[in-house]
Amino acid sequence: MDLEPLTLPAVAAEPRRQPVPVLAAVVPIAAGVVLWLITGSVFSLCFAALGPLMIGASLLDGLRTRRRERRAAADDETAGWRRAEQDLMRRHQIERRELRRVHPDAAASVMDAPLRDLRPIDDSTPIVVGSGARRSALRVTGDDGERARAFRERASQVAGVPITVAMGRGICLRGPAPIAGAAARALVVQLCLRHAPGQLALVGGGLEVLGLAGFPHAGRTRRGAWRLAVVVGDEECVGAAAQIRVCGTDDEVPEGVTTLIDVADPARARLRTSAGIEEIAVECLSRAQAMAIAAGSAEREGDAAQLPDIVALGELVLPAEAGRAGLAAVIGRTESTDLVLDLVEDGPHAIVTGMTGSGKSELLVTWITSMARSHGPDEVAFVLADFKGGTAFDPLRALPHVAAVITDLDEEGARRGVESLTAELRRREAVLAELAVRSVAEASGRLGRLVIVVDEFAALLQEHPDLGAVFSDVAARGRALGMHLILGTQRAAGVIRDGLAANCPLRVSLRVTEAADSRLVIGSDDAAELPGGAASRGLAFVRRPQDTAAVAVRVALTGAGDLREIGTRWQDAREPVSPWLAPLPRRLDLDEMAAAHPHDNALLVGLTDEPERQCQTPMLLRPGIDRGLAAIGGSSSGRTSLLRALARQSARSVVLRADPERAWDALAGVLDAGASAPELVLCDDLDQLLAAFPVEYAQAFLERMEKLVRSAAARGCTVVITTGRASGQTSRVIEALPTRMLLRMGTKMEHLAAGGDNDGYRRDRPAGRGRVDDREVQIVWTDASEETGATGAVAVQRWTPTARVVGVIALGVRRVVECLRAAYPDHVVSPVADHTQESPSSLPVVGVQGAAISSGASPTILVGDADSWQRQWPLWQRIRLEGEMLFLAECAGELRSFASIRELPPFAEPHAGRAWTIHAGRAPQRVVIPELDASR
Repeated sequence: MDLEPLTLPAVAAEPRRQPVPVLAAVVPIAAGVVLWLITGSVFSLCFAALGPLMIGASLLDGLRTRRRERRAAADDETAGWRRAEQDLMRRHQIERRELRRVHPDAAASVMDAPLRDLRPIDDSTPIVVGSGARRSALRVTGDDGERARAFRERASQVAGVPITVAMGRGICLRGPAPIAGAAARALVVQLCLRHAPGQLALVGGGLEVLGLAGFPHAGRTRRGAWRLAVVVGDEECVGAAAQIRVCGTDDEVPEGVTTLIDVADPARARLRTSAGIEEIAVECLSRAQAMAIAAGSAEREGDAAQLPDIVALGELVLPAEAGRAGLAAVIGRTESTDLVLDLVEDGPHAIVTGMTGSGKSELLVTWITSMARSHGPDEVAFVLADFKGGTAFDPLRALPHVAAVITDLDEEGARRGVESLTAELRRREAVLAELAVRSVAEASGRLGRLVIVVDEFAALLQEHPDLGAVFSDVAARGRALGMHLILGTQRAAGVIRDGLAANCPLRVSLRVTEAADSRLVIGSDDAAELPGGAASRGLAFVRRPQDTAAVAVRVALTGAGDLREIGTRWQDAREPVSPWLAPLPRRLDLDEMAAAHPHDNALLVGLTDEPERQCQTPMLLRPGIDRGLAAIGGSSSGRTSLLRALARQSARSVVLRADPERAWDALAGVLDAGASAPELVLCDDLDQLLAAFPVEYAQAFLERMEKLVRSAAARGCTVVITTGRASGQTSRVIEALPTRMLLRMGTKMEHLAAGGDNDGYRRDRPAGRGRVDDREVQIVWTDASEETGATGAVAVQRWTPTARVVGVIALGVRRVVECLRAAYPDHVVSPVADHTQESPSSLPVVGVQGAAISSGASPTILVGDADSWQRQWPLWQRIRLEGEMLFLAECAGELRSFASIRELPPFAEPHAGRAWTIHAGRAPQRVVIPELDASR
C-alpha cells in the first residue's frame, strides 16, 4: 500500500519585537530646543517633551501587537494539529479498510464474497486469525519536536487491522469450549468462503460438533483439494495437510501445530507463533450463524460442488427404460444419478462449448463411445472431424462404427468430406422416397443414422467459411433423414449462427471464459463461474429441451478397455459405408480409364470429383464440337502429359511444340487447311513458345492463334493450349477458350493471377491434378513412348538455286562467300563488288550498262551486304526481275526494303543457316543452307 506522506504543522514562531522609534523621538526634541533658542520662550521646551511620550506609546503598541500575533500563531498551530489528527484517523481508516479487503475475515467474506484465486492452497496460504495492531505504511514528515515525536509514534501503529499467519501445519485454539469453538468456526467459515470446494476439503469429527458439516467443502474429498482437519480435543487427523484444533484451557498443544491462540477472552486473546507473542481480538461465530452461512454457500456453489471427482465410463449403465429407437447414451454422473442423453429425442443436433483444457474432447469421445456401446454399426455410423490438430479422435478410429475421420491436417480431404454431406442428404432422401416413408425411424433398418461430430467447429469455419451453409442444410433437414450434428467449439457467440443454433436444442457447456457464451448455450452464467484448474476439467452443464435449468454433470472418462470391449462386441458387424467416395487417384492410366468409362466420339481428359453429388465422372472433350481447353500450371504439373494423352486418342491432331519454325508452319497449315483442318490442335507451353519468337513474330503468332480459337467451331476444330502463366500476351487466347484448368502453380500469387480462387490453391497438389471451376480433376496419363500426333509440315528444306544468277543479301560477306563456294562448287560465287569489276564478256550478267542475262554463262551467286547492293542498284533490279533473291535470316529488315515485302515471311531462326528465297515473284520461302549454320 502506498500512502502519501502526512506533513505535521510547524511550531508557532515567537513574534518579532517592535523596534524603538529613536529617530521619531529625537526630531521633536531637536525642534523644541531650536524654537527655545530662537524665541527664548520656555513653553517651546514643552514641544520637546513629545519625543519621550511617542517612544512610550510606540512600545505599548508593540507589546499589544505581539500578544495578538502570538495568539493567532497558537490558534493556527492548534488547528494544524487538529487537522493532522483527523488526517491520521482517516489515513489509518483507509489503511485498515484496504487491509481488510486484501485479507477478509469471516464477517467481511459474508458481506462481500471475496474473489477466488485459482492458485492451490498450501502451507504458505494466509489466514486471518484476528485483529490487532500492525506497523503502518504511513510516513510522517515535518516538525521534530516532542509533540511531533509522540504523533509519529502513534502514527507508526495502526490498530484493528487483520492479523494473518501462514496456514503451516495448523492452528490450535485453546480456551473454554464455547469461546474456542466459536473462534474456530470463524476460521473455518473464512476459509470456505475464500476457497472453492475443488481447492479445499474439510475432514474431521469437529465438523459436526461445530456445525460446519453443511459446507460443500465438507463432503467427499475432491481431486487435488487441500485437506484441512477440523478436530476437537484429542481426535486424530490422519491424512490431512493441516488442522484447526479446539482444546481445553490447560491442554497440551499437539505436535506440528505452528500457531497457538489462547482465547479466554475474545477481545484479549494471545497469539503465539514462531515470530513471537502478541495480543489480538479474535472473531467468533455461533453454531446457528455457521449453519446459515453453510446453507448459503451450498446454494451458491450449486450442484457442481456435489459431483464426484472422477467417473469411468465402465461404471455407468444405460437404464433399461431408455428406448433403442433413438441414440440414448449415458455420458456422466450428476449429484444423484447417471445422465442419459438421446441425440434423437433431445436433439436432433447438439452444441458443445468449452475453453481449452476444460475437457471438451474427452466429452465428445465419451459420448461417441457410449452411443457405440449401445447401438451397432448398422444402427449408427460416425463421421469425425477434428480441427485442432488431428489427434483428438485417434482412439476412436478402431471402432467399427466410424465411417470416416477427417482432420485439418488434410485440408483438401476435409473440404471434400464436408461437401459430400450434401450428397449424403440427397441419397437418404432418395432411399426414403423409394421406401415411401417419411423418416429413418420408419425405414425398418434399411437406413442407419449418421452422426457428424466436429471438434473445433470455429476453426473449420475459419478455414472454409463457405462450408457453414452445408452444416446449416444438414441441421435443417437432418432429423427425418437420420443425420445428426454434434458441434464442439470453444465459444458459441459469433460462431454458431442463429439459424443453426435454432436446430440444436441439446446444449452442453463446460467451463467458458465469457458469461455471454454460457448464457447463449445453457441460459445461465453457471459455465462461466466454474473454477479453473484440474477440478473443473470434465465438469459440464447439460440443458435438454425439457429442462428448466441446466444440470451439472461429471463427464465420464473413456479407457482403452471400453473401446476394446466395443470392438469385440461388434466384431462381426458389417462396417458402415463411408458417406463419400475414395479420393481421386494420384495417377490415372488412360487405358484403364477408357475401359472403365467407355465413350464415343470423345476424348478422355481425366476424372472429375463431385463430392456434393457423391460421384466421380469422366471429363470429356469432343473434338470438332467443343471449342477447346486451356491448362495452366507450373513446372512438372502435368501440362505435357495432358497433351500427350489427348494426342494419343486422336488420329487427326496437330501438336505445336517448342520449335518456333515448325510451330509457325503448323499453325499456318491449320489456318490454310479450311474444311480439311485437323480435329484437334494442341499447343504445348504457349508462353515459352512466344518467348522464343522475336516481338513481331510473337505478336503475329498470337493473333493467328486467337483467330484459330475464335473460329474453331466453324472449322470443326478443337484447340487445347497449355501455358505456365495466364498473364501478359497469352491471356487473350486463354480468355477466348471456354474451359480453364488450373494445375499446380509455384506460388499462391500465381494461382490467383491465373484466375483461381483462394481456397483452390494447394502447394502439394500432385502432378496431373487440376481444378476446373470448383471441381478437382485428375488427368489421364500415358507413357511418353506412346506419344503420337502430327507436328505439322516439314519446317525447312535445303536450298537449291533455281536461276542462273542469284543475288544474296547477307552480313559478313566474306564468310558467306566461302561457305557458299564449299556448298555449291558448280556455281561461281563472288562478292558483288568484285564481280562488277571483271570483264563483261566473262560474266553471265552484263555490267551495269548490260541489257540481259546470258543463258550460256556459268551459274553465278553474287553476295553482298545492303550497302554493296545499294551501290549496284541497277544490277539488283535486274536480278529481282529475272533472277533469284536470297535473304539470310539475319537480314529480315532488308527483305522488306529490297524485296518490297510487307507481310512477315515464314519464321526463320537467325544464325542457324536459314534464309528466305524469292523467285519469279512468288512469296518468300524458308530454306536451309547447313554450311551457313554458325553453330557448326
